[in-house]
Amino acid sequence: METGRLRRDALAMGAAAIAAVDPEAVVRRRFGLVAGSIEVDGHPLIPPLDVADGSRVVIVGGGKAAAAMAAGVVRAVAEQGLSASQLSGVISVPEGSGRSIPGIEVRETRPRAENLPTPRGVAASREMLRLVGSLGPDDIVIALISGGGSAVLVAPRPGVPLEEKVAVATYLTAAGADIREINAVRRGASDIKGGGLARACTAGRMLALVLSDVIGDPLEFIASGPCLPGVDAAAALGVLARYGAVAAGVAPRLVAALAADAGADCTAQPAVEVSTTGSWTTPAGCRVEHVLLGGNSTAVDAAAALARELGYGVIVRHAMPGPVETADEVGQRLAREGLTLARAATADGQPRAVIEGGEAVVRLPADHGLGGRNQQTVAASLLAACEQAGGWPPNLAIASLGTDGEDGPTTAAGGLVDAAVAALIACSDQDLATAVARCNTHPLLAAADGLIQTGPTGTNVADVRVVLARSEARP
Repeated sequence: METGRLRRDALAMGAAAIAAVDPEAVVRRRFGLVAGSIEVDGHPLIPPLDVADGSRVVIVGGGKAAAAMAAGVVRAVAEQGLSASQLSGVISVPEGSGRSIPGIEVRETRPRAENLPTPRGVAASREMLRLVGSLGPDDIVIALISGGGSAVLVAPRPGVPLEEKVAVATYLTAAGADIREINAVRRGASDIKGGGLARACTAGRMLALVLSDVIGDPLEFIASGPCLPGVDAAAALGVLARYGAVAAGVAPRLVAALAADAGADCTAQPAVEVSTTGSWTTPAGCRVEHVLLGGNSTAVDAAAALARELGYGVIVRHAMPGPVETADEVGQRLAREGLTLARAATADGQPRAVIEGGEAVVRLPADHGLGGRNQQTVAASLLAACEQAGGWPPNLAIASLGTDGEDGPTTAAGGLVDAAVAALIACSDQDLATAVARCNTHPLLAAADGLIQTGPTGTNVADVRVVLARSEARP
């Protein structure tokens, strides 16, 4: 069997997943301005969102997809004759995700592969808050929200220094907290998250276009919900206590601020009525609406569609909210399933595939090395196959990649193991078990050509995992 076939197919499925959530293309498909009225999926909003001749349209937002989303919005409104004098905005994105957009200031506010807030992010976020607070009732704000937004939409609440926000995000990530838990804390630490961007808005209308990187697509946790109210201080404190951050004194001023909020019982429930689709009216009178443009299932379905075209019998597994697996647990589970698929494909000659979405967590040991959750997943799969079956089958490949092109503090998007990669690792002098235990999988996979390199993709809808098996006798 030509072992390269599995690798090519897996990489092609990953590329199809990323292409399906190309932000500019998604915006262009779903958003439009027709006869002066903003439409979504070919229908006007209710009530209609009309752009009057004198209205200002301000575009703000942040995340890995925000610049591409902004490009799609600007093209849509420009094609319908919106004058350049009516359009302005500020977007905050990671390095590598910026682009030139007429009328929009795109700021790259954090280094690549370093998902932490910076002073540049604070400056951009404060400018957004100032800009949306300068508008009148006939003006419109289009807020663009995507995965990665929490680290670039940064406005620490009074009394909480930026250094504490960095420290708590670093601590919780290393401790294995999932994105909902981390963002629950972020919502309580910020003037822009937890509905802060919307509360600052003095325009008549705000439309939030959202590309989700959180499983289940909960609006309040995507980029920590800058346009959705409701901060639960008690829940945020519970996260900090559960992972030992309070006892360790990681962010004492943040803990004190949250404790004061929780004691006053002033943040446990939003003070305004919010619909299930994220529609509400701010105290300043701005009507806010949310539109979910896509998420992890969009990418998974695209990868599965290509797998079917290539002749695989496909099991599709959409990620669901609930207990979050560690990368080691995911890798062990995929190894068991992959070994079963490899045996079945050998027996009947039918190619098989499992395509699933998700976002695992990694609990870093004190002496951890370099890697990411997707690299950890495939290395754990290889280790599990060695333990369960004595080695890696020649007709099996497992890949796991982040749709944003970033996996941990590395330049890789993820990792892939097939027979060729497994052979190189088995023949190397590096200890696979030690690399997995220390979360030091990047050097191991790099030496065996097991890294997936895409560069920054300009999008982010969490991770896609691919398990492929073909008959050894039928390439």
